Amino acid sequence: MKPEERLSPEEIESLVRAARQEAVDPPPDPPRTVQEVQLQSAPEPAPPGPPRPIRMLMDVPLEITAELGRARLEIREVLALGPGSVVELDKLAGEPIDLLVNGHPVARGEVVVVDETFGVRIVDILSPGDRLSPLG
Repeated sequence: MKPEERLSPEEIESLVRAARQEAVDPPPDPPRTVQEVQLQSAPEPAPPGPPRPIRMLMDVPLEITAELGRARLEIREVLALGPGSVVELDKLAGEPIDLLVNGHPVARGEVVVVDETFGVRIVDILSPGDRLSPLG
């Protein structure tokens, strides 16, 4: 503001009164209009079977690992291992083993023998949240 454009004391008082009045009595909200919502029907469910992008991945090989348990050994303990040595794992006998796909846990199972070959019978598929947490 330029010096010659100064407000008079009456004008200042008038502006202060107007500001105080506006703080006490704010202007009313503008009227609002209400419209009824038109809902659309839900889309038809997808046809059964895997979606098309998944079908493209069906032939991708994955590494499946059945993990009986884990052990942590010092180098001297590993060097001392020989035929007949026993390595104690962090799981109890009869406890479900972990089934990993590309190193990520996806299921738990039990060891079975099929025609003199070891296998894993899946007893539990992990939830998505459990699949993200580390084993243990």
